[in-house]
Amino acid sequence: MVQRKDVFVIGHKNPDTDSICSAIAYANLKNKITKDRHFVPKRAGEISNETKYVLDFFGVESPDFIGHVGTQVRDINIKPTPSISKELSLKNAWITMRDMQEATMPVVRDDGKLEGIISVKDIATANMDIYETRILALSETKYSNILDTIDGTMIVGDPNATVPKQGKILIGAANPDLLENYVEEGDILITGNRFESQLCGVEMNAGCLIVCMGAPVSKTIQKLAKENNCSIISTPYDSYMTARLISQSTPLGYFMRKEKLITFSTEDFISDIRGMIAKIRHRDFPVLDRDGNYIGMLSRRSLLEMDNKKIIMVDHNEKSQAVDGIEEADILEIIDHHRLGTLETTMPVYFRNQPVGCTATIVYHMYLENQVEIEPQIAGLLCSAILSDTLMFRSPTCTPVDQKAAEALAQIAGIDLREHAEKMFRAGSSLAGKTAEEIFYQDFKKFSANGVNFGVGQISSLDQTELDELRPKIAEFMQQANLADTDILFFLLTNIIEQSSDMVFYGENAAELVESAFGAGAQNNYIHLSGVVSRKKQFVPSILSAIQQ
Repeated sequence: MVQRKDVFVIGHKNPDTDSICSAIAYANLKNKITKDRHFVPKRAGEISNETKYVLDFFGVESPDFIGHVGTQVRDINIKPTPSISKELSLKNAWITMRDMQEATMPVVRDDGKLEGIISVKDIATANMDIYETRILALSETKYSNILDTIDGTMIVGDPNATVPKQGKILIGAANPDLLENYVEEGDILITGNRFESQLCGVEMNAGCLIVCMGAPVSKTIQKLAKENNCSIISTPYDSYMTARLISQSTPLGYFMRKEKLITFSTEDFISDIRGMIAKIRHRDFPVLDRDGNYIGMLSRRSLLEMDNKKIIMVDHNEKSQAVDGIEEADILEIIDHHRLGTLETTMPVYFRNQPVGCTATIVYHMYLENQVEIEPQIAGLLCSAILSDTLMFRSPTCTPVDQKAAEALAQIAGIDLREHAEKMFRAGSSLAGKTAEEIFYQDFKKFSANGVNFGVGQISSLDQTELDELRPKIAEFMQQANLADTDILFFLLTNIIEQSSDMVFYGENAAELVESAFGAGAQNNYIHLSGVVSRKKQFVPSILSAIQQ
């Protein structure tokens, strides 16, 4: 279960090394300077080979995956309403619900599976609608329920036995001559202290005699009853009260709702179930865990007191790049180095955006500002992120601030910048065993401008031959990709050594857009971009400018 005070620190979808490492480092910093909350790094996609190498090198575990940050049933208050047995009488069910002040209670099997639910309304309806005189037989009521309901004592018979299947309830108010025309085999006969009425019931093979007012039962009647397999119960109540109460001995399993139950899973999102809760006017709904076991009840009041997931976004500020459900979460902070996107928040947030080459550079300075010591592991992660995002200071996005930060972090981590960067890039550029789809989405981001939605993927490598072999595979995949909400697709195959990119594209008017953006002709959905290595600073701004024109 998610704790109420947990705050998730999350990077963008299809996370790169900066997104993952900055999330880990910033969560670590926040935990050191904040006492009333717990900050947990998360990831919104699979990590790349490069990021895996970095995490393994510094001995840091990958953040857990989270695919949606909308509020789920497990995030809100689930009432631990205890269950009741379906064998319980309606009377005892009512007493239990009254004493616990519960309007609805679950009926659960011994193995934890939900069998049904019973509400105060169901009990009231049962009491008002019972006109069937064979109700005890139809519901397979045990004598123990009858004894409990009418405060009875078993004189003859087995309390754990079930009333005869064919019996009906009769009041023996008529004289024996008339009564013998009504009593049938298996009936439950409510009678008084008249020997003749009791004898008539036994001789007519009644299933049970209920003797009212605590009247004595003669040994003769008891003996005959045993011989005729007729049970005898003594109750202190009069005939009216006994007849009024006896139907309440029916087991609630007969009246509980067990078909088309409205239940929710702990994994259900509130946004998906809110409409159903509003439409169906129940006060409480059973909640089941992943295995289908009952764990508690969800009340309408819980939705009013609902606490959304708390999120800190790092390395992005656009909704299209954010984890699913971001509009349902409470965004507390945004730490980023990209252009301002289209994200809207319901409340003011702490927003730190600086024109540097890497989010990790910003996080590094926040450690310094808060005078928090940077551990070697964290320093290694932040340094790796800067090297990755700036292509070891080759990218035009790199600033002197980034390079100075990386050098200081490398010293803390005890690594050689050039050696570490080369090993990291080689690990990341290894495409062996990966499908075109996996490579395409490894570092893929979506953008929007003037009603045009476009996506840009990128892969970096030290090996031009590897990139040349990959290009036609990516082009083929792009033509088959089903991205209904994306008008144009771009993919950059970047050579880190030559500091250039081969770009393939697909979509309506894509060629015209590329030629307008870069002033060069494109053939067969392909163009070579010399000197272009940065998606953020070089490629996307040119495309956005062309779209606006």
